[in-house]
Parts: sequence; C-alpha cells; structure tokens
Amino acid sequence: MPIVAAILLGTLVAFGWSLTQKPRYEADSKGLVTVAVPDSGDGSQDLYGEQIAEALAKSRLTTYVPIASSRDVAEIAIENLGLDISPSALISAITVTPEAAAPVLNVTAEASTADGAQKLADAWVSAVATRIQQINAETGTGDSVSLKVIQDAALPGSPAFPNLRLVLAVGALAGLVLGLVYAFVRNTLDRRIRTAEMVERLFDLPVVGTLPVDKRLSETNRIIPEADTTDYVKADGKHALAESLRELRTNLQFMNVDSPPRIIVVTSPLPSDGKSTVTANLAVTLAASGQRTVVVDGDLRKPTVAKSFGLVPGVGLTDLLIGKAELQDVLQPWGPSGNLWILGAGSIPPNPSELLGSNGMDILLHEIAREAIVIVDAPPLLPVTDGAILTARTDGALVVISAGKTTTDELGKAIQNLERVSGHTLGVILNRVPPRGQVGRGYGYYYTSYYGSEKTGARPESASEPTPSAV
Repeated sequence: MPIVAAILLGTLVAFGWSLTQKPRYEADSKGLVTVAVPDSGDGSQDLYGEQIAEALAKSRLTTYVPIASSRDVAEIAIENLGLDISPSALISAITVTPEAAAPVLNVTAEASTADGAQKLADAWVSAVATRIQQINAETGTGDSVSLKVIQDAALPGSPAFPNLRLVLAVGALAGLVLGLVYAFVRNTLDRRIRTAEMVERLFDLPVVGTLPVDKRLSETNRIIPEADTTDYVKADGKHALAESLRELRTNLQFMNVDSPPRIIVVTSPLPSDGKSTVTANLAVTLAASGQRTVVVDGDLRKPTVAKSFGLVPGVGLTDLLIGKAELQDVLQPWGPSGNLWILGAGSIPPNPSELLGSNGMDILLHEIAREAIVIVDAPPLLPVTDGAILTARTDGALVVISAGKTTTDELGKAIQNLERVSGHTLGVILNRVPPRGQVGRGYGYYYTSYYGSEKTGARPESASEPTPSAV
C-alpha cells in the first residue's frame, strides 16, 4: 500500500509540475541540397554524372550546416517573419541536423505556440536557401548547387515540452523508487509486530488468536455488543471479532488435549495492549459454549474487571486472601448463560506482589479450577513483576500484543520476564489487527502511565441471577 501511494504521489507531483511550466512547441521542416547535372549532349543525363552530383551534394551538406545556424540566416528569417527579436535569440530556438543517408537538412524550430513553431521552421529553411543563393552569387558559382524545400512543417498537435506522458512516467517511476526505499527502510528498521508470522519466526511461539479491530469497543465498553447472549456468541458468523474469539476458544481447547490448561493468565507487555478486553470477551465466549468459567481480576494495582462487566466493585480477591470473605460470598454471576462468574480485585493492597505470590493464591486458583476454567486478568509484564509471578502459579500465560504497536523488543522482554520465574507461555494473541495492517514508545514511562491516577465510576450491577454458594 505505501508503494502504491508513493507512485500516485509521484505522478500527482509530476502532473502539478507540468502545469507550472510554459509549453514549448516544435515543428520540423526539411530542405534537400541539389546539384544540377549537365546534359550528356543527346538530351539525357548519364548515370555517372548523377552519382557525381549526389556525392557533391552530400559534401556541400556538411558545409551548409554551420551556414544554416548563422546570424545571416537568422536576420533573413526575422525580416521575412517581421519579428522583433535578436538574431542570437532566434538561433537558440533552432536546431539544424544533417541526415546521414541523403543530402537533406533537417530544421527543428521551437516556439511558445504551435503556429509560431510551424511558421518559424518553414521560414528558416527558406532563409537558408536564400543565404545559399547569396553565397553562390558572391563566389560566382552560379545556381548549380541549391537548397529546395521538400517538407513543409506540420502544425504541432501537442507541446514538446513538457512531454506529459514522459513527465508522468518519470514521476511514477520516482514514486516507485521512493516507495520501495521506504518499504525497505520500514521493514529493516521498524520493529513493530504486524503479523502472526513475525511472532512465530522471531520467537518460536504459537499465535493462538488473531483478533481484528472492532470500533464498537472502547475503554468504557469492552465487551462485544450483545455478546452476553448465548445466541449471539454462538450464531453470529458475520461478526469478525466474535468469530475470531471462537477460534481462540477452540485453539485453547485443543491445546494439550490430554491435560488442557485450567488456569490461564491473560497479560501483555504493556498497558493499553487490550488484555482486559480480550480477557472479558474470551471468558464470555467460553461460557457461551457451556464451559463453566470464572474471571479473576489479578491486577491488584489497577483493577478493571468489575468495570468491564458493569459490576459494582466491592469485596473480592484480596479479601479472600486475607481471610475476610468466603469464595461464595464474593463471586458475582454475569450473563444469561449461567456459566460465567466474576471475582473482582477487592480492596487495593499495599503489597500486591506478595499476595499474588502467596500460597493462599495458589490454593484459591486450584480450588476454583476443579469446577471451572479460570481466566486471570494480570498486570502487564514490563511495568511490574505481578504478571510473571501469577503465571508461575498457573498453567501458563496468553500474552496479548497490539498489532502495529508492540515491538519485538517489548515482546522479547516480556517473554524473558516470564521465563525468569519459570512461567510458561501458552501462546501469543495478536490483537487489534486492522483490515490490512501501526506507534512505538520507550520503557521509561511504563510504571507512571499504568499506575497513574484514574477517575472511575461504578456501574450498576447487571447480574440477574442470585450468587451461587460455590462455583
């Protein structure tokens, strides 16, 4: 696409340049150098004499070329045309060339109008013929050698300059070259991940899901419209994101068939890669297929799960871990499927890493996993270590990256953080893939941008079912 755009841009620039140029027209006229052949005496001209005359005409042609470009010829043409111009200026508009195969003098005249070029070419050949006659008279050679007009100039139909076809071709070619250079530089220097093939080639990791952009989703609306209904998630084959989520669900179900993952962490290298949106919609999709699913908000620094599902934040994970609540008291059902429960973060603690890495967290996750798939929305991997700590206690992590935004360096560092604590990477989810194809940043701002202040408002609880005593 950039190459096509560059070609179009080059063509448009060339066309615009041509409009700024004053057009110049060219017309061609021809004159033949002739040498009179004397009669043989019986009224005929012998062949030998004709050959001599042709050879003499060709030799004279070479001497007539400088004469045809002389000031004297220019003055004659100026007088004949009635022009108000200097001889040197008129000479600059004339090109005189001899033909190689015949004693023919070619005259090309250039002017700002087609009519002017035509008249100048004809007048110039006539002026050359007149000047040759003058030279013959001055030298006493008679009229045996002369110049005759054999081709009058035709009226030009289009300007010789600018040659629009040539200009557009050059512009398109220049655009193509620039486009190729841009594409090469971008592919060489741009380290943003754009395709699943790039992930698999550079990191030897499976891409278990490719999720397209859905403009209906936003920071305050993270779940696919109507995705809380079973019929929608199961039957809407026209919705690209819903279909991609079903493919992701299938890939997870066939991952290690003998022992499929039951506790799955969803994380990302950076904030704003879309992990929380992926978590919510993946959980809804799993529940719609009949799979009992629990979403756990494992981001104890900046929890968003309750907000994503439109639930009122309250007691949750932290309250369970410190023994202030029971599981059946804090699980909140969501949606009509009857298969999805939400475990919010609870009160934000001063020591989230310690809580997430505690034995209590390990016991809790495995207790829930006995009866349901557990999807944990974890913090991003680069700002803090919480996500990696969580992964080490689960079956593995799904790493969400943003197409055209996440760089290879960011994903590589995120994977290293998981490996450093012996965490397992189940696969990569390429998120926000555009219909055809894009922003980089540095590590310095990760912590402050992710854990900065944010104004949030609770939304009314949307669950219509009573909270179960257990999953």
